[in-house]
Amino acid sequence: MGNQIMPLFILTTGGTIEKIYDEFEGSLQNRDTIVKNKILQKLRLPYTEIQVKQIMSKDSLHMDDKDRESILSSIQTYAKFGNPIVVLHGTDTLDLTAKFCFEKFKDISVPVVFTGAMKPLGFDDSDAAQNVIEAVFAARILDAGFYATFHGKLFNIPNVRKNKTKGTFEEIE
Repeated sequence: MGNQIMPLFILTTGGTIEKIYDEFEGSLQNRDTIVKNKILQKLRLPYTEIQVKQIMSKDSLHMDDKDRESILSSIQTYAKFGNPIVVLHGTDTLDLTAKFCFEKFKDISVPVVFTGAMKPLGFDDSDAAQNVIEAVFAARILDAGFYATFHGKLFNIPNVRKNKTKGTFEEIE
């Protein structure tokens, strides 16, 4: 690797990691991607060139297989460039989408790392920045394949699921 600059794609799909508080409605909403302005511009990544691509802005509970096909299609498109990919996704169905992609894209040639957040970026105790940073680092060093990172752990897809009781992800044995 050396001191070479590595391009990396972040594909955003919505979810808690990108929800913002709407004061007018008093609710959390998915709108435009906020990862660029709220996380990436605060990081020092002199050896990583990140391009953010918004695929959709949707709560993952409302995703269906048509949405998963769209995410898969985007992964297939950006994988052709030969650069690692991070997918920001809602935690409620992150494992379903990651498994969907894993099953349908067997000849993946780059690392694809899924991550999300249990609490939105604007909250003091949000895990969003931590999870994005971990995913970016993991994507830079992993071999080709599908993975998930969450709270300091790396998981191979399809062996992961959300543990709602613990508020994190865990390995399926």
